[in-house]
Amino acid sequence: MQLSLMTWPEVETHLSRGICALLPIGSTEQHGPMGLIGTDAICAEAVALRAAEQANALVAPVIAYTPAPFNTGFPGTLSITPDLLTALVTQICTGLLDQGFLGVFIVNGHGANIAPVTCAMEALPQDSVTLQSWWAPSRVNQLRTDLYGAWEGMHATPSEVAITQALHGARPAGRAATPPRALSAQFIRAHSGDRHGPPGEHCADFPDGRVGSHSALATPEDGARLLDAAGQAIADEFLTFENARRLAPA
Repeated sequence: MQLSLMTWPEVETHLSRGICALLPIGSTEQHGPMGLIGTDAICAEAVALRAAEQANALVAPVIAYTPAPFNTGFPGTLSITPDLLTALVTQICTGLLDQGFLGVFIVNGHGANIAPVTCAMEALPQDSVTLQSWWAPSRVNQLRTDLYGAWEGMHATPSEVAITQALHGARPAGRAATPPRALSAQFIRAHSGDRHGPPGEHCADFPDGRVGSHSALATPEDGARLLDAAGQAIADEFLTFENARRLAPA
């Protein structure tokens, strides 16, 4: 159920049974020659909606503007500061909690969101908000590895591109048909959480926008499998979180 497509009496009825909210968060940034600008927001929202179907939950509107400064050298990327995202998440979660939601389960689709959202969580009531990236549950991560191995890479990944293909169709591979430069384990460790350099340097290092990710391996069929796996995994984690919040002292 989407919060934005409900009336206030409908929301009030659901709140009366004691529920948590799902809050998807993505980005608006380039995803290589064949990936959609809204990929991270599309994936986070789609996984949250799929989880909500299984958990009988409400999904708040997706947060699509987040930090992506390293990608602003590519047309279409829109970035905000980490402090602004921290403030935004803090206020949205505070609003949901004040409305009567027992907790907020944030479904993340963008690595650079993790640090600012974690800062927001520290300012909110203890254990009232949790964060999980859609790709992180073990069954989803294993599927990504089985499908793409090391070519999953770090950005414009075939797994996220595949999910957007399942939802919105596939774009021609174009330059993405050629495999990108492979990443070393050292590079992946050093740049986890989207710790990339300034836009000019980043564009020079990765001129087509992909960071070790062979996007052209993606298929809509893979995307459907990944969406099913992620939706189920997030639903399971959400229900565990919601049950804990129902048992928490008022």
